[in-house]
Amino acid sequence: MPERLDAFMARANEAYYATHDPFADFTTSPEISQVFGELLGAWAAIAWEQLRCPASIILAEAGPGRGTLMADARRATARIAAPFHAAAKIHFIETSPTLREKQQARVPGATWNAALADLPPGPMILLANEFLDALPIRQFERAGGAWHERHVEANEFRLLPAAHQGEAPDGTIFERAEAALAWVATLASRIATQGGVALILDYGPGTDSTGASLQALHAGKQAHPLHHPGQADLTAHVPFPALATAAHHAGAQPWGPLPQGIFLTRLGLWQRVERLATANPANAESLHEAAHRLAAPSRMGHLFKAFAITQRAAPTPPGFEA
Repeated sequence: MPERLDAFMARANEAYYATHDPFADFTTSPEISQVFGELLGAWAAIAWEQLRCPASIILAEAGPGRGTLMADARRATARIAAPFHAAAKIHFIETSPTLREKQQARVPGATWNAALADLPPGPMILLANEFLDALPIRQFERAGGAWHERHVEANEFRLLPAAHQGEAPDGTIFERAEAALAWVATLASRIATQGGVALILDYGPGTDSTGASLQALHAGKQAHPLHHPGQADLTAHVPFPALATAAHHAGAQPWGPLPQGIFLTRLGLWQRVERLATANPANAESLHEAAHRLAAPSRMGHLFKAFAITQRAAPTPPGFEA
């Protein structure tokens, strides 16, 4: 029986994250450099001040991996933003038992929630790094003058007729990230009504585009996205313009997307790297290499984007100044 692609992707990724340490297959920004998490900790502290310093605030992370980002952020805020550090109550949105165990070791005292809707009410600062790209997508393909939707059968694509999706030449493929859009709409609605700010860092073109972006990593290497279900990490580009529209329609203010390299540079990436390199000259080369990997346009600095959500009357979040 053919299975729609988004159902296949959701099932495969759920199995993968429940049973694997994904960082055996890929490396995310927090694992590349401690400076990434430190800068996001400083960003959260400034965002808290823009929220008028509530005495208690949820500091949540969606898809926290091994807990490295939050551990680095907390180390930074303990040093440079003690009032915010004390006010922040750490919540992780995570379902994987394997990853929860690793997060507990790095961030003792955190609280775990299975979904965004399970977070307690109140103002919130939310961080999400490479979270939305793993949410399931649908794919549509134009063939023979008609639209079809990609399904999966026997670990291969199968095209089934789809409703009219507009005019396009044969061979056109486009993706619809319904799960990501719904998640962002829920997040934006909460921020609009309860206060707070969200920072999302992920990869995608930053403009409307067509084409298939679904990819898989299996045993640390690129693989066919259908051939190792539950054993490979499946991801797709994040449609930032559509996310901005969803946030706006939910009553919130979207910011960006902004290339990650520009965003991190504005937050002080290079100044922090220089201070660390001066204090640890033996590690200076690796510190600079990691920073270039995060910020260089030819590496992660352009394809990866920063995107924020605030209330409509809120100040411009750090890093998004024109």
